[in-house]
Amino acid sequence: MPDLNPVSWWLKLLALPNESRTKTLVVAFLVSGICALVVSSAAVILEPMQEANRAAERQARLDAMMAAMPGMEEILAEADADNMKSVVIDIKNAEMTEIDPSTFDMRAAAEDPETSTIIPTEADIAGLGRRADYAPVHILRSGDELRLIILPISASGYQSTIYANLALEADLNTVAGLSIVEQGETPGLGARIEEPAWQALWPGKKLADKNGDITLSVVRGRATNEFEVDGITGATRTGNAVTEAVHFWLGEYGYGPFLDKLRAGALEQ
Repeated sequence: MPDLNPVSWWLKLLALPNESRTKTLVVAFLVSGICALVVSSAAVILEPMQEANRAAERQARLDAMMAAMPGMEEILAEADADNMKSVVIDIKNAEMTEIDPSTFDMRAAAEDPETSTIIPTEADIAGLGRRADYAPVHILRSGDELRLIILPISASGYQSTIYANLALEADLNTVAGLSIVEQGETPGLGARIEEPAWQALWPGKKLADKNGDITLSVVRGRATNEFEVDGITGATRTGNAVTEAVHFWLGEYGYGPFLDKLRAGALEQ
């Protein structure tokens, strides 16, 4: 009858020579099993701490983004910033998803054929080539009332791809703020779109005319109405790129269908 005493079995295993294949395989199996148990236990124990760190990082990024947008103070003063919800939306289907915004990379998604769409040439006014099928947006509410939505936009500029965040007020037609996230335009010319003074020209501007057509644009020289933003001397192509970013991303291939649903109250709170 075989000896089933675990202590006796273990002692016999240890007594085997180190060159024994049986001893090597058993020890390797036990070590890997113990390591797996330790790692899985650590993951379970540390998960709440990791989630708290991710939440803190998300909030820090959001606070930095809001602070970079001229004109945000009044809106935030009237609304509870804790009601800001960050979500990843499905652009193609104009709906919210369960994707974690803290780990989602929109730029990487735009480069992956499985998570992006080729933009038809006639529609690619922003010169992007491909558009990510998903995008992280930030929505601020006061109770059930929409107060603010922040949308990432981009376009091919004179020397670089320009990335920005566009904030819209509750009517989804009034600009609450614009923040340039990244650009590589000509220093002293196009690069001036990062200057707070230029970004401060955006709050209060209107996107679309009474027919619903996106009209807002960066013009050459001084703005003459609520649909225009002052251009930067010597940076016409950069200004045009910002205009094209707004027109593309607020249109049919961008957030247009999602915003239509949001206006109609057809999306979950």
